[in-house]
Amino acid sequence: MRIKSQRDFCSGVLFSAFGVAFAWGATNYNVGTGARMGPGYFPLIVGILIALMGVLITLKALSVETDDGEPIGRIAWKPLVFIISANLVFGGLPSLGLPSMGLIVAIYALTFIASLAGDNFGWKGVTLLATVLALGSYLAFVVALKLQFQVWPTFIAG
Repeated sequence: MRIKSQRDFCSGVLFSAFGVAFAWGATNYNVGTGARMGPGYFPLIVGILIALMGVLITLKALSVETDDGEPIGRIAWKPLVFIISANLVFGGLPSLGLPSMGLIVAIYALTFIASLAGDNFGWKGVTLLATVLALGSYLAFVVALKLQFQVWPTFIAG
């Protein structure tokens, strides 16, 4: 068999690997049954579906002919670094001395850092997006759902 789309083949293999790893990790929790789901049920199902999607993408890469074989391009390091950094900052890195920033500040940090991954950066647009996301998240999670978690950094909240 010949790989007819390198990009789809590698994507499918990665999807399958991550799906299997995710599903395997979910087995560390109580899965339960369909009628009485445990905390591991949903991650297990999602992991299985991601792995199956990866298999389908891999099979498509082996069967559907493309003009140039869709070669894999260079790794886009800038977006990769900024997107991963944004997620790490959002969650806080207590092991590196970066405390949890709370919902509002974390959303602003996430939005600004992630927006640096693109080619076009505009302060006004990013600030508006961050404000809408922070306000919407606060209203949805704190006001509507009444979830109890840190909204502001500890040095502000006291």
